[in-house]
Amino acid sequence: MKKNLIILFALIMIQTISYSQNNPLLKEYDTPFKVPPFEQIKNEHFLPALREGIKQQSEIIEAIVNNPESPTYKNTIEAYEFSDNLLTEVRGVFFNLSSANTNPELQKIASEIAPELSAHSDNILLNEKFFSRIKEVYRQRATLTNPEQVRLLDKTYNDFVRGGANLDDTKKSRLREINKDLSLLRLKFGENLLAETNGFKLIIEDKNDLSGLPESVISGAYETGKKSGMEGKWIFTLQNPSLIPFLQYSDKRELREKIWRAYSNRCNNNNEFDNKEIIVKIVNLKLERAKLLGFNTTANFILDENMAKNPENVFDFLSKLWKPSLEAAKREAEELQKLIEKEGGSFKLQPWDWRYYSEKMRKEKYALDEEMLKPYFELNKVKEGIFYLSNKLYGLNFKKLDNMPVYNEEVQVYEITESDGTHVGIYYMDLHPRAGKRGGAWSSSFRSHYKTIDGKDVPPVITNVCNFSRPAGDLPALLTFDEVETFFHEFGHALNSLLSKCGYRTVAGVPRDFVELPSQILENWLDEPEMLEVYAKHYKTGEVIPKELIEKLDKSSKYGQGFTTVEYLAASILDMEYHTLKEDLKITPNEFENKILEEKYGLIPEIISRYKSTYFNHIFNSGYTAGYYSYIWAEVLDADAYELFRQKGIFDKATAESFRKNILEKGGIEDPMVLYKKFRGAEPSIEPLLKKRGLK
Repeated sequence: MKKNLIILFALIMIQTISYSQNNPLLKEYDTPFKVPPFEQIKNEHFLPALREGIKQQSEIIEAIVNNPESPTYKNTIEAYEFSDNLLTEVRGVFFNLSSANTNPELQKIASEIAPELSAHSDNILLNEKFFSRIKEVYRQRATLTNPEQVRLLDKTYNDFVRGGANLDDTKKSRLREINKDLSLLRLKFGENLLAETNGFKLIIEDKNDLSGLPESVISGAYETGKKSGMEGKWIFTLQNPSLIPFLQYSDKRELREKIWRAYSNRCNNNNEFDNKEIIVKIVNLKLERAKLLGFNTTANFILDENMAKNPENVFDFLSKLWKPSLEAAKREAEELQKLIEKEGGSFKLQPWDWRYYSEKMRKEKYALDEEMLKPYFELNKVKEGIFYLSNKLYGLNFKKLDNMPVYNEEVQVYEITESDGTHVGIYYMDLHPRAGKRGGAWSSSFRSHYKTIDGKDVPPVITNVCNFSRPAGDLPALLTFDEVETFFHEFGHALNSLLSKCGYRTVAGVPRDFVELPSQILENWLDEPEMLEVYAKHYKTGEVIPKELIEKLDKSSKYGQGFTTVEYLAASILDMEYHTLKEDLKITPNEFENKILEEKYGLIPEIISRYKSTYFNHIFNSGYTAGYYSYIWAEVLDADAYELFRQKGIFDKATAESFRKNILEKGGIEDPMVLYKKFRGAEPSIEPLLKKRGLK
């Protein structure tokens, strides 16, 4: 190996050597399985570590650019792939904590480092000398035979082109400004949403105002009051485990309206946390960036790399679902209005009434309500069920690890191994809401799987973060069926990351509208009788959920699909309409929503979009720009894929092995449709989805 190449790789390898005895982020982790040493990490460690990561990668890029040797795959593409080892490791810790366990100091650091990270990325992607070396290797593409190497080369080349490498100096300068501004606007959007979500409390002092609420919900609200220093009062928040059951069961219509309005008006109150102006800026800046890069709209830019390929295909897909779903929702609304009148109500059905009367209708039609199910979905039993399923399908084993470094005392840690004992990875679980955690549920990584530059496997450290119902009083954490579904879903993402065999982190990433397949397919098992018998056991008696309840659950599963599908599709449409604008947004987000959803698509007033613009975190502060449709796009894939399990047996080892080999392990090594057809044998059909949702 030539001297320059040796020096270059030495620069990459020394990123694990200690740079500071006082900063645990800047030395090799002396922890079990080399997980982050959370107890040692302090807020003041992050900025120096992130800046050191930027500095190290910049030095390696400089060495690549100034290497007098001719560009090769190894000294340019592969060297670049491993140039950010330290920065990626530190970012993984920082941004995961910023989402799951944040505080004002972390938020301040995020605001300070965001423009620096944006500038660092631009410094790389807009480096003409570096891009000329990448182009030279790209011209030699035909000499590569390893599919993963080909994919890394293609991805690297395309990232530079899409990052503005072909622009002139004036446009490059403007692109830098746009990227910097967007990085700060996104952060502000998320911070505003967290503040508004945490800022509302429905405080109940009169027991009569608890009418209709199940005892478990009342106990949870009492515990919240006690923790908030208001013992003797009941507090309801805008977190789903508190909000949703209140809307489902509270007999106090005026209180349902109050909490619903607080939820649906988040960041839309013309105060310091208002997101309307931020949204206009984000939408317009993203459009300007897309046009700079040669695309007519933001959606064209984003979808160019997705399975959907272009906005027309997405709109065509959504339109096939919108009409039957809206008709079903209208029928449901009429049914609920009749129930209101039957009970002597003289008011028109409103959004804050829907869940309440829908729950009553479910009970009337199927003699079933959520409270009948919850005693059978104790959180630890559900977790055992997920582990059981992973073992049945893939032979995985889970061992709880005590005395592991954690960032919050509630976090649990597991080692995952193959059936022969081979280490797979470390899995962190963080399952309950708290003030420092953003809403929702997600999967992420403190460290992704990859191979080092000298070929050694680096096992992953993966996390699931959720906001599930807490234990309350004498009750353990009892989940709603929706929360069980979310648990299975997010673990599917974690499983995908844990089982990845990609040697390069860049190649492990998959298009947004394919990434939901591994998560959503897992949801299909949760209500299978064979699975329910394993994990759906009464928390007091240990009795397996009765067959009659399973039958009621099955019969009621398609009830309310009009509402569920329409509120989701409305958000997907809103996302696409924002990002297919060809000119700047000149009206307020509220006006835009009304124009699109009510006037253009005919959304009925009893239903609102699952996410209204001002709290649509997926598209304004996350990676789902022009991609929120991907959940139902992937549902076509998962419904079609699960048909094969139904045909072969839901625990069929050969089918599971094929899914693992062709989908879970492959990441983005090949085109998603190619991978899917290798598993399924054909392209997916939409029929299983329509049947599953009761829309056909």
